[in-house]
Amino acid sequence: MKIIKKSLFQSALVVLLMLGCKSKAEKEVAVVESSKKPNIVFIYMDDLGYGDMSAYGATEISTPNMDALAKGGVQFTNGYATSATCTPSRYAILTGRYPWRNKDAKILPGTAPLIIDTTQITVPKMLQEKGYATGIVGKWHLGLGNGMVNWNERVSPGPNEVGFDYSYILAATQDRVPTVYIADGYVDGLDPNDPIEVSYKENFEGEPTGLDNPELTTMKWHHGHNNSIVNGVPRIGFMKGGEAAKWSDVDMADHFLAKAQQYVKEHKDGPFFLYYALQQPHVPRTPHPRFVGKSGMGPRGDVILEADWMIGEFMKTLEEEGILENTLIVFSSDNGPVVNDGYYDEAVEKLGNHTPAGILRGGKYSLFEAGTKVPFITYWKGTIAPGKSNAMVCQVDLLTSMAALVGSDKTGEDSENLLDEFLGKSNNGRDQLVLEATSRTAFRKGNWAMIPPYWGPAVIKSVNIEIGNSEEYQLYDLEKDPSQKENLAKSNPEKLQELVADFEKIRGIGTGEIEDLELK
Repeated sequence: MKIIKKSLFQSALVVLLMLGCKSKAEKEVAVVESSKKPNIVFIYMDDLGYGDMSAYGATEISTPNMDALAKGGVQFTNGYATSATCTPSRYAILTGRYPWRNKDAKILPGTAPLIIDTTQITVPKMLQEKGYATGIVGKWHLGLGNGMVNWNERVSPGPNEVGFDYSYILAATQDRVPTVYIADGYVDGLDPNDPIEVSYKENFEGEPTGLDNPELTTMKWHHGHNNSIVNGVPRIGFMKGGEAAKWSDVDMADHFLAKAQQYVKEHKDGPFFLYYALQQPHVPRTPHPRFVGKSGMGPRGDVILEADWMIGEFMKTLEEEGILENTLIVFSSDNGPVVNDGYYDEAVEKLGNHTPAGILRGGKYSLFEAGTKVPFITYWKGTIAPGKSNAMVCQVDLLTSMAALVGSDKTGEDSENLLDEFLGKSNNGRDQLVLEATSRTAFRKGNWAMIPPYWGPAVIKSVNIEIGNSEEYQLYDLEKDPSQKENLAKSNPEKLQELVADFEKIRGIGTGEIEDLELK
């Protein structure tokens, strides 16, 4: 008996010694795995600019619910999307991979095939492996199917094939056909006797368009948006049929909110991951009647207030279900702002003193800061201490960082582990970052921004945005010159060469084939 007791004691001692030899990182992983895993929610806005929130300096508009996240969590002042347009940023946030590595990661039509390889790692796939339920509600815009979609059958591959157990989405954008919701691959509410047909090449015989039938529209198109008319709004692309399945634009925000709330209630016992991708303030801006006129800035301001209210109601649901303190919220936007993006909706005329980009230069489509520097907030009640951080962080870093949070060894190709930064424990951030805008790329390192030479117009006149094109290199010290007014490329050639060399190590010599920007 003494021998057995001694043996048991020795075994226990060995175990204790092994535990004592574990690294700090291994101990932290063990703690996460042994405790209740947190729910994770990405709240993703569409075209919300750095200056569109009162927490980021807006004075003409009030966003109390978004601000509550900023005031209660870490508000990043150097938070970036990877790209100045929607599809590429959405590719990066889910895959941890720079979108310029994928030639198909550009603004997609509603009929584009899925651009995420079903074999590659994604945030939801990684979380599924750790026991998470995974869902997406809202805008997708990463392609569906294989390019030959029959909308009257199950559309696959899509979100469900890249890691989402549940998906309730719009295929592309609110201004593109098909104007229907898709639930786990099936068009929601489709009448089989009224099949859907979709084309981006030619119209269907007898179908009215915004170009030929302006008298049927309730919203006038400015550029590009002059194809099929749905709910009085002319769209990009042509569509026929599916009348019972067509969405109501003014009810879209409420509809997605209800789906997000339902998902939370059904999965409150967790852990779950929800990608809640709102459509505001992307065009067409169609606020519900209860928000019309509330901002004094026309529909663009009204839909920002609408989105803010939706976020407040969503947060209430987390609190009412008793899971707010076990839920990490990441709030951001897919790219910078644009005021006129295809419709006459008084956004320009009623802008007043509001500056959607804040003090930043450029906007959506731009290599200047306003194209990719966006509101970026992490919130976890009771875990993240409120504060501001100037650490440089990017949405591409979320995959590796969330993996570290839940004890996964998965990493994204370009995704850094910035978990401490996201939890407010470090102010270091990443040192360098390649940013992209409509197939062109630029570079951030420390406080410096470098834009290589690009041919083409300096300003997109239809949207009135400087996009960063110049025949010369551009170099800016963002600490001293956040508005990028003084080009230091000629006066500081050593710093320029340093950034160019580091940029080319990542991007390669040259900047790839530059495609013409087509605004529709």
